[in-house]
Amino acid sequence: MKKSKPFVHLILIIGSFAMLLPFFWMLITSLKSPQEILQFPPTLFPKKIMWHNYYDAFTAQPFFRYFLNTIFIAIATTIGQLFFAALAAFAFTFMDFPWKNTLFFILLGTMMIPQQALLIPDYIILAKLGWIDTFNSLIVPWLASVFSIFLLRQFFMTLPKELYDAAKIDGCSKFRFFWSIILPLSVPPMITAGIFTFLGSWNSFLWPLMVTNSQNMRTIQVGLAYFSQESGTQWELLMAAATFCILPLIIGYFFAQKQFIEGVARSGMKD
Repeated sequence: MKKSKPFVHLILIIGSFAMLLPFFWMLITSLKSPQEILQFPPTLFPKKIMWHNYYDAFTAQPFFRYFLNTIFIAIATTIGQLFFAALAAFAFTFMDFPWKNTLFFILLGTMMIPQQALLIPDYIILAKLGWIDTFNSLIVPWLASVFSIFLLRQFFMTLPKELYDAAKIDGCSKFRFFWSIILPLSVPPMITAGIFTFLGSWNSFLWPLMVTNSQNMRTIQVGLAYFSQESGTQWELLMAAATFCILPLIIGYFFAQKQFIEGVARSGMKD
């Protein structure tokens, strides 16, 4: 086993380099001139650093407004989805009602439906409600997530049932038991589910493109499409805009990586 450690370390180093290579290429491309980007063979580092690409990218479209919209939508979606997913997971774990397991398996079955197949029906419903080009259309449809329910239910099943029995004996209501006992114990999986939800909302492109018409309602991913036109793609500006788009995600991951890893490790375990 000891002899295999250098080989394992080499594999990890190569894997890490392969994962970081696209980010490195995006960064150096954002600092190149259009002429240098198109030349062959490509240069590893820019001959002249074009810092103004970032300014040009940020001012080409109202990206500050896009940032505010995206942050608000991502935070609201994450908080709402975690709350409703935790309530559903609590019901499927600690409460008894008819057809509980059957309903849960049907719920899991909906994960097999491609999201693209639901775009048109969802759009028609929102159009009937008059929610097109509003924050309601960007937030409300994503307040329920089968994946988050499944993830939290798997964690809740690892908690001892005696906690629920003792709480009932002490006269604790179901909601107070959920709010005061279950949620404080569920911080790691909640953070894990929250990270996945936030990432999904932040990187969403097709749905915001469909349900928004005005620039004031656009999100950051839709704004990136501005740099790809019929006349060609402005690669240096697109990469510059993409660079400052992923910075909040990278910063957030470094703050929450411990809880993320712990949540993933514990969510699938059952004693």
